[in-house]
Amino acid sequence: MSSFASARRLATLPIALAATALIALTGCAAEPTAPAADADSASQASQSWPRVFDNADGSTTEIPEQPQRVLSTAVSVTGTLLAIEAPVVASGSQVGGVWFDQWADIAEERDVENLWSVGEFDLEAVMSAAPDLIVVATSGRDALTDQVSDLQSVAPTIVVDYGAQTWQDLAVELGEATGLEAEAKAAISDFDDLVDDTAASITVPEGTANVISFNGPGQDNPIARKGGSHADLLESLGFTIEDPDPSWHTQAQQRADFVWATYENLLQLTSSTTFILSTDDSGAQAFAEDPVLANLPSVAADRVFGLGLNSFRMDPYSSREIVEHVKELFS
Repeated sequence: MSSFASARRLATLPIALAATALIALTGCAAEPTAPAADADSASQASQSWPRVFDNADGSTTEIPEQPQRVLSTAVSVTGTLLAIEAPVVASGSQVGGVWFDQWADIAEERDVENLWSVGEFDLEAVMSAAPDLIVVATSGRDALTDQVSDLQSVAPTIVVDYGAQTWQDLAVELGEATGLEAEAKAAISDFDDLVDDTAASITVPEGTANVISFNGPGQDNPIARKGGSHADLLESLGFTIEDPDPSWHTQAQQRADFVWATYENLLQLTSSTTFILSTDDSGAQAFAEDPVLANLPSVAADRVFGLGLNSFRMDPYSSREIVEHVKELFS
């Protein structure tokens, strides 16, 4: 079982009025999700409302009944909501006012209203969508923590931190908030099956691998760290990840997922395989053809690959794309 198989249980859902309480969960899905009939019945059977959601900012939110109209102010959270079959009626979008490519077709099929581009906010649009649950993120460019009190005047508002957890953990949290625990669990289980099947079907090259967001000379070039989401996923597929030297980090605060390295420090990498974030195999050749990097082991071995155009932000859909591409490369 891959490390991605373990989803942590987060929120607890008690409430004083009900005789019942506590509902734990875990979960994630197939083609990012297709709830089975028994999953529906299991989910319904576990319903207990109202619930209290433990927010990422330390506060709590009472959710009086199972949400039927969910509004996501954070585009980075919306993919996970879609993957667990949450009834998303509206969402903020990314720069340019568009959805993320990896789930744009799903959002269109479900007629999700596009509220605003990241960095914007429109309370009237929120009111017009008539949500019965609003989701806010605490981190990232799509965070709207300063608007929580305004949003609370419209509907119960929960606050999550997608940057501090895997999409699987986030799915568990959102499953509890929406009464879709079974769907979240199914989504995680289906993804874990894909990872396990892929790991069993590929031949991993000898040596270590690294994952780089390549920006070229004069720029920081983030390198994935062991323990980060990208490293964890590739290790679940059988790769051994080269951990970059933390002293290369150019920012004030260390990060658990990436080291922001100078272009010059890329010359110290030793892996025989390199994956480039946010690009396809063709785009990855900018790294492979950089004359200064010509002697890197992965370049010399002609093993530089794109991890996928949508690979930077790992949600249920982009993670699946990564796994399927790795399978294409190494089967």
